[in-house]
Amino acid sequence: MMMSCRNVDLGTSVLDLMPCGCSCTSSPTSRQLLFRNCSKNLCRIGGRSYGGNLVLLRPDLGTCRAVPAKPKETYLLNGIGQDKTVMLNLKPESQKPISLENLFEVVADDLQRLNDNLLSIVGAENPVLISAAEQIFSAGGKRMRPGLVFLVSRATAELAGLKELTVEHLRLGEIIEMIHTASLIHDDVLDESDMRRGKETVHELFGTRVAVLAGDFMFAQASWYLANLENLEVIKLISQVIKDFASGEIKQASSLFDCDVELDDYLLKSYYKTASLVAASTKGAAIFSEVESKIAEEMYQYGKNLGLSFQVVDDILDFTQSTEQLGKPAANDLAKGNITAPVIFALENEPRLREIIESEFCEPGSLEEAIEIVRNRGGIKRAQELAKEKAELALKNLNCLPRSGFRSALEDMVMFNLERID
Repeated sequence: MMMSCRNVDLGTSVLDLMPCGCSCTSSPTSRQLLFRNCSKNLCRIGGRSYGGNLVLLRPDLGTCRAVPAKPKETYLLNGIGQDKTVMLNLKPESQKPISLENLFEVVADDLQRLNDNLLSIVGAENPVLISAAEQIFSAGGKRMRPGLVFLVSRATAELAGLKELTVEHLRLGEIIEMIHTASLIHDDVLDESDMRRGKETVHELFGTRVAVLAGDFMFAQASWYLANLENLEVIKLISQVIKDFASGEIKQASSLFDCDVELDDYLLKSYYKTASLVAASTKGAAIFSEVESKIAEEMYQYGKNLGLSFQVVDDILDFTQSTEQLGKPAANDLAKGNITAPVIFALENEPRLREIIESEFCEPGSLEEAIEIVRNRGGIKRAQELAKEKAELALKNLNCLPRSGFRSALEDMVMFNLERID
């Protein structure tokens, strides 16, 4: 069934979906594709099921066509098919929130392989270290960073004419998750946290000494696998991340309860602690696809902007979600004197907040008062604007990629992050 399609805005990452029919029109203002003469079939896009048909856009013909849906592996294996058909990532009319399960469906096999390999690549030299690794790996986690590695790998592989991911792509995902896990173990020690993702932390179960050594071991093991990739550019890139982690922790520790911390200082610390790894993950994936350096740099900037947006959102949630929702104590950062974006913005308009923080919450009820000030004096709203600003930059960084289910998932990752504070 062929359907005429005109003036489709390819820059839009999320379009509203209406029932399929024999013709469609596009509205630049509403950014909707309207399918008329409904046949009660809904579209199946990017691995998501909306009914029996798959809607494909042919920019070379200026048309859309609906075809019977095929198993996801047949049309998502390499992102864009050999006929250069482009898949639009449409959302159902109900506008349900984006879930990571759906978002990562296009790389589900890659992530399953990673989960199967994680414990085996840690090594089996020491049962205590293995037990520590099992504790944190079994705690779940979103596998967001390796998921991004695989999405960028497949989105850029098509540019290089690769039919499948390389061994280096897959190994990079494992290395990134190991480095992230090692950093979490060390973070919990430094923060004296007893819960992570709703489970007891490694240092709570095995003691601080074992936790520090387990984190060190994972960093070392990840570095060994990294060296074996034998790509000097990627080795330098990922090695810098491990240095950045330490720089971020030092920067944070040296500015506790310091109300003169500026936004640029906060963003630099957030880059060191969060965005550096995400940026290195996405750029490393592009390097292994052997795309031109300009595209690899755009992927780096995408990861950096996405990582910063994620950190700002996390810092907002620290004030807006409960301990049960966070899996750790609410307002934990503020209680420890860590000055984050919502606090920085609230400090601009509320001198009383400075007094409370600089007193290190010595008065009963002062922490609760500080939390209310941040919530009600514009700190949350300004931080939301900052998160959206970084998100918009991340979306622009993706313009260098061809349209595919993988690019759409990368765009959805940006929107998923923002939906956490909607």
